[in-house]
Amino acid sequence: MPFITLFLTSFASATLLPGGSEVLFVYLLAQKNDPTLLLLSATLGNTLGSYANYLLGKYAISFALKKRYVGEKLLKKAEILFEKYGAWTLLFSWLPIIGDPLTVVAGCVNYKVWKFLMIVGCAKMTRYLFIYMGFWVID
Repeated sequence: MPFITLFLTSFASATLLPGGSEVLFVYLLAQKNDPTLLLLSATLGNTLGSYANYLLGKYAISFALKKRYVGEKLLKKAEILFEKYGAWTLLFSWLPIIGDPLTVVAGCVNYKVWKFLMIVGCAKMTRYLFIYMGFWVID
């Protein structure tokens, strides 16, 4: 049950909703739960939450274009920039405040899904690994 709770909390915290899963991750580590399963649960939940943002961007962009909230010219420029720097920007998807919008923009510009999931998944896992290593040093 703690793994499902961590998965759901990690998922929600990766979306545009406020929240953080790191405290729960550390708490569950302190409760002597399997660190590998905690790492996988948190990473999978957080990555899929970011993918939900990606899908939001992918399917909301047509609405934004139709309502003229975004122009075709701006979207084309964003596509070019994201294709050039997308991998680097997505490495920051784990950061609070700026990480979630980056994943939405990736969907808006229709960034390749496999690249998105690979980069974001690695970034999210790295963050939880650093938290685990910090916990392990303190523990």
